[in-house]
Amino acid sequence: MKNSLSVNKQSNLLYKQIYEYILNRIERNEWKEHDKLPSIRTLAQEMNVHRLTVFKAYQLLKQNGKVYVKDKSGYHVHPDSIVPFEHLDYPIASSYFLRNHLSEIHRVPAIYQFSQALIDPNLLPNLYFSEYVKEVFDLYPKVLGTYSTVQGDEELREVLSRYFLKRHQLHLSTDEILITSGAQQAIDLISRVLVKPNDTVLLERPTYSAAIDIFRQQGAHIVPIDIHPCGYDMEQVESYMRQYKPRLFYLNPTFHNPTGYTVPTEQRKRLVELAEQYRCFLVEDDPFHDTYFYQEPPPPLFMYDTEGWVMYIRSFSKYVAPGLRIAAVVSRPLLMRSLLTAKSLSDNGTPLLNQKIFLHYFSSARLQQHLEKLRIALHIRKGIMEEELAVTDWKWMSPKGGLNLWIKIPEVIPMEELLVKSIEQSISFVPGTICDPLKKSESWIRLSYSYVNEQQLRDGVQRLISLSCSLASSCGH
Repeated sequence: MKNSLSVNKQSNLLYKQIYEYILNRIERNEWKEHDKLPSIRTLAQEMNVHRLTVFKAYQLLKQNGKVYVKDKSGYHVHPDSIVPFEHLDYPIASSYFLRNHLSEIHRVPAIYQFSQALIDPNLLPNLYFSEYVKEVFDLYPKVLGTYSTVQGDEELREVLSRYFLKRHQLHLSTDEILITSGAQQAIDLISRVLVKPNDTVLLERPTYSAAIDIFRQQGAHIVPIDIHPCGYDMEQVESYMRQYKPRLFYLNPTFHNPTGYTVPTEQRKRLVELAEQYRCFLVEDDPFHDTYFYQEPPPPLFMYDTEGWVMYIRSFSKYVAPGLRIAAVVSRPLLMRSLLTAKSLSDNGTPLLNQKIFLHYFSSARLQQHLEKLRIALHIRKGIMEEELAVTDWKWMSPKGGLNLWIKIPEVIPMEELLVKSIEQSISFVPGTICDPLKKSESWIRLSYSYVNEQQLRDGVQRLISLSCSLASSCGH
């Protein structure tokens, strides 16, 4: 009986996944109105599922008005399922209203790029990098003809092991460090290792948009935990761990994306205690740790973990060398074995050349000089953005580090129109909806001050304010 229930549950999940797959392609305009969709037999063969599973997906699409049936001709795209803004030349319009993928926003070219939480390339030590590239080819003449190991270059892992010991008093062997191609790959690998369909995952609200997409893709049941300027409501966290028995809690406690908040030390210690008590993994994403303005943030949660319930993602992509996309996952051996299997299936190892270039730059005295200058530059740019925003009645809390401002704009400003009009004026920003697991936060936006130069910051923010005022006025306010 148990096996039968399990099979039925899996079948139900499969047809919903196929439903989402077809709907996603329709919403992206890959299949246009009245287009004939693949036959049930064809799609079942392509996706290696039973024809009945595809039939159930098509029936649900028909029931929801997304497709219609022509006699002897199969299923076709219903014209009412086409997104209302498809006539615009901006792919972000349909993405925002229906799918809310951050990647779609980043694809839109913009002069005033406030959606990218990356460093202005002009703030990176590009001349120094060229020296290290030459050095790497001298030291490793065969580097272009060599794969990395799946776990990552051992020399780099040794350097990072010493770094974590010196910086955070973390005693790690090289076997407890995995090199990934950026933090997003790390989150994806962890989700595939730890999360099964219908597992409960706790996510901060708001949170990193890509993490929402990744865990949803795994079929997770997402339960949001509110994050505040002072951290979490720890009673809420414990209540949810007790009630939902989550598989993991994905969190970004240091200069949080998108809010900029930082969780205090006492809560970090308590989170680890709760994780051990309720057997809930903590996935700590820490991409902004070194981008502080005044003083260093609290140590990572991983520092307080003695039982192996914390997995620590440390990305260096944001501020050391974004083009190299180097991140590290720190995990105890039991989980590391599963991560290595997932990594081998993903790409069989992060490119060795990237790791070697990063290694030699990361180990240099110049890096520390670069970081000190970078913090000053980011602090100045944050101040410029806040100075320009000061003429508005918008609300935000000034962060003590990181790359973003999380801003509440007046509710009278229609977000959809502001987004479209901004793109027309070559301004990009992140609407709060895509950072919200509940797809709310309609009056919030994330503006990144790190990617454009100082003059562009002033010009772009002024233009955005002008657009918002114009829209508010046209709405009769």
